[in-house]
Amino acid sequence: MSTMSNTFRTTMLLAALTGLIVWVGQVLGGTQGAFVAFVLAAMMNAGSYWFSDRIVIAMYRGQQIQQSDDPELWAIVQGLAMKSGIPMPRLYLVPSESPNAFATGRNAEHAAVAVTAGIRQLLDRHELEGVLAHEIAHVTNRDILIGSIAATLAGAVMMLASMARWSLIFGGGQRDERDGGSNAIGLLVTVIVAPIAAMLIQLAISRSREFQADATGARVCRNPEALASALRKISAYSARVPLEANPQTAHLFIINPLRGGTLQSLFSTHPPLEQRVERLERIAGELGVAHR
Repeated sequence: MSTMSNTFRTTMLLAALTGLIVWVGQVLGGTQGAFVAFVLAAMMNAGSYWFSDRIVIAMYRGQQIQQSDDPELWAIVQGLAMKSGIPMPRLYLVPSESPNAFATGRNAEHAAVAVTAGIRQLLDRHELEGVLAHEIAHVTNRDILIGSIAATLAGAVMMLASMARWSLIFGGGQRDERDGGSNAIGLLVTVIVAPIAAMLIQLAISRSREFQADATGARVCRNPEALASALRKISAYSARVPLEANPQTAHLFIINPLRGGTLQSLFSTHPPLEQRVERLERIAGELGVAHR
């Protein structure tokens, strides 16, 4: 999937979330409730967006490192930042043996990249460069902003569905029927379907951004197979040494730190590993760097 088609997919998914808000608002009898829910959701997510770098780093006890602490890691990030045309992001080490990495920050000027102690030990330089290129791609692609917009829209849908549930409990559907309407069924569908639909769309947006970060990062470091190799290693090792992660931040990591079966994969913030590797191998062929 090309960068343009992936961007189009994200746009359409955000439009679908917006449409879901409009639909639920109409079921509830107007746009006023939808607007209130949207404003409340925006306020709830604003703090997360503006202070995401501090909140997430503190949550995982990230320790900021300087060039003297890890010259090789610093040089890799600095080189990738220069190639990507952004300032050098702050660099953090997370004290966990589980291999993983994430980027956060509302824009390039407030970006932070974090790696775990486990990933630093597991990967070679080329693989680490692929991972860090992926994380910096999240910054250049403004994925924190896109994720915040998706969270706001999904949050508005959840609030409206909650309003619909209380309306149903207190007889809102019965009053509508006396007025000639038949909103009881509509309210019931809203209560059940809308939250699930919003969550699935939000997850689809997250998976789409992971694909795009893979593609952008692979082209920046010009070694897609190194990133593919890193993803295989991280996935295999983190299954044995899981990271204690908050589900609210699972989408930030390069590999989903949350484990589960088939049902869990349906609600995963990340695409299947096999699909990611397949696309990276395709990019390697396009760049003429396969089997490098």
